[in-house]
Amino acid sequence: MTRVKKMNNSSHIRNIAIIAHVDHGKTTLVDGLLKQSGTFRANQLEMEQTTILDSGDLERERGITISAKIASVNYRDYKINIIDTPGHADFSGEVERTLGMADGVLLIVDAQEGPMPQTKFVLSRALSLNLKPIVIINKIDKRDARVKEVISEVEHLFLDLATCDDQLDFPVYFAIGREGKAFEKIPENLNLPGDLKPIFDAIIEHIPSPRADLEGGFQMMISSLDFDSYKGKYAIGRIKRGQIKVNDQVLLIDAESKIIKTRVEKIYVSSGLGKVEVAAAAAGEIVRLSGITEAKIGETLTGIDNPEALPTIEIEAPTLQITLGPNTSPFAGREGKYTTSRQIAARLQKELETNVSLRVEEHDTTFTVSGRGELHLSILIETLRREGYEMEVGRPTVITQVIDGEKMEPVEELIIDVADDFNGAISSELGRRRAILTETKPTDRGTTRLTYKLPTRALIGLRNVLLTKTKGTAVMNSLLLGYEPVSQALSKLRNGALISAVTGTAVTYGLKVVEDRGISFIGPATKVYEGMIIGLNRRSDDMEINACKEKQLTNVRASSSDISVQLVPPTILSLEEALDFIEPDELLEITPLSLRMRKKYLSSLDRRRNS
Repeated sequence: MTRVKKMNNSSHIRNIAIIAHVDHGKTTLVDGLLKQSGTFRANQLEMEQTTILDSGDLERERGITISAKIASVNYRDYKINIIDTPGHADFSGEVERTLGMADGVLLIVDAQEGPMPQTKFVLSRALSLNLKPIVIINKIDKRDARVKEVISEVEHLFLDLATCDDQLDFPVYFAIGREGKAFEKIPENLNLPGDLKPIFDAIIEHIPSPRADLEGGFQMMISSLDFDSYKGKYAIGRIKRGQIKVNDQVLLIDAESKIIKTRVEKIYVSSGLGKVEVAAAAAGEIVRLSGITEAKIGETLTGIDNPEALPTIEIEAPTLQITLGPNTSPFAGREGKYTTSRQIAARLQKELETNVSLRVEEHDTTFTVSGRGELHLSILIETLRREGYEMEVGRPTVITQVIDGEKMEPVEELIIDVADDFNGAISSELGRRRAILTETKPTDRGTTRLTYKLPTRALIGLRNVLLTKTKGTAVMNSLLLGYEPVSQALSKLRNGALISAVTGTAVTYGLKVVEDRGISFIGPATKVYEGMIIGLNRRSDDMEINACKEKQLTNVRASSSDISVQLVPPTILSLEEALDFIEPDELLEITPLSLRMRKKYLSSLDRRRNS
């Protein structure tokens, strides 16, 4: 049964956001805070888990936080609301929409890598909102940790980003997140026992209590939405002013200042990983309100006596877009549960309610879907695929803007950490993409940090190429810098495709021909259709091949000759690799069971007519 609790005293509430670059240990540190606060019983399953808040399948599989999460812990007489934010730049919209609920941030920085592109982005957002920062240098037990240099780099980052002198005064703590230990000063012996008490104490001491105006009428910005099958939609946000009680009438003000009268049915606050029902809540608390069926992120809820809208959440514009539509291949409808444009449209509209960085434009039966990067778009596509949707998508393209009458394109800063042995391969590939090298920084670990400036379109497909050329060792991160005039087009970066000339089932004899011409993407017994891409040519032009052709059987010796044919295992592309591979005249067919690349025009005659 749901417990009903009284309002918390706002002076004993701390609202903090955990911000960091990807892989700097943010989620692991949150695990430690949850476990050491007594949120779980000693025998609860969560005590043995990692990445507790990253509960989604894709989050656990990829080891990244995709959507922001809210949990709470109790420490001494204080309630600490923890907002765990994504660390990958493609999900920066999640950071932008949730930071407004916090009064301070824990900025986690890797003791070896130091500040990275996303560190700069999330810190600039936090400082622009005047949130109090606490810096935690994490992973100080790394063999190549360089704590003093990293502290200096963080200080320089604050100098660049601070909006006032007060923001240059911030506490620094040190942690080994995976062991659940933190220190005010670095101990001589890192193996000594410890806990996260220093961080809990720092939150109470340095993070201010919520700025709470209890006198004015109720006012709350909707920062997030949640759903369940019992109560429907929840509007989530931090109460900026006044208080709210169950059954109170409120006004919902949208972006066009349209006002809708509605009523609060239930009020919930965070408790551990879950929520508990309360009779009322006041300014400073983060709440979930049920009954607001038409709520959207960025809209304002107010009391009926003083309907004032809060400033809207500023979300950076998308930089990449893809064309998405129903599957039109000869194999359409065989493997998916949802195949029509109407079903896809309904699902995309639902996604728009919570995915604030996404944009969707409908064109008859197809859609232009815009996002913050390749990962942002591929996560959406993979989510739809797992839900049973069947679709086809085109190659990602950058979104240009017209500024002061001039066509502008997004430009990014790219940081690559790579072993010295592969510097030449990196420089060669980035040179082909017309990237400008702005900084070279050798380390004492046999690696070099290369910083480039390049257009966003040059990043498409780059990650997979660099991983191949560096044997999987290169680490790359990027950050949007702004917009510049469109530069000249890039030369073609990929060889031609090997295309199936017929519809049928691929056999060993036919695939041997494919292998002789290049790299095969399919194995024997794979069903193919005319116009389907089945491999990568060694030459720059496309080539049609009959992979279904069997050898003529004229005698017993010939009939058994295929048994001795040894094929190289086919190269199976992931969703991201396939999106990177396709050219503007090609499509990626996506079903719950298969990924197939194809030409937009399947027959050779149609391709010639439309070339």
